[in-house]
Amino acid sequence: MTDTTARFALPLLQPGQAQKELYHNEALALLDSGLHPVAETSGEVVPPPSPDPGQSWIVGSAPTGEWSGQADALATWTESGWRILDPVEGMSVWIRADQFFARWDGAAWIPGEVIGESLKLGGEQVVGARKEAIENVFGGVTVDAEARAAIAAILAALRDHGLIAT
Repeated sequence: MTDTTARFALPLLQPGQAQKELYHNEALALLDSGLHPVAETSGEVVPPPSPDPGQSWIVGSAPTGEWSGQADALATWTESGWRILDPVEGMSVWIRADQFFARWDGAAWIPGEVIGESLKLGGEQVVGARKEAIENVFGGVTVDAEARAAIAAILAALRDHGLIAT
């Protein structure tokens, strides 16, 4: 039997273990920080001087002080000090300062990127997979410069937004 859980390394109780409440409370503190986590900011390397219990930060790549050696971890302040939770692939954290999620891809935090197959609003798909490239308009019997300019602007906007290939 191992001493910790497989994904988040939460401490497990052992048969005949003394002071089981310490291990149980530590596991609850780590669960509290990792379940639907919210970080104040991402990339900080110096722990804040006066955090409130329950506040969390995504630690930057070269942390100092009490965060030293905890790069990319989720650091949560508790009444008993810092609790450090190493991210697992697919973990998402709401970044309060930026108002978007950061997702751990197994090697780095990816800020603000949403991955999916389609975007639905009100149950109706409004954006799907990127379609094939559409060529610009050339030639024709009647050339309408204003219409051609409008079509070119529409195509440019669709390409800029990544909705069609270039």
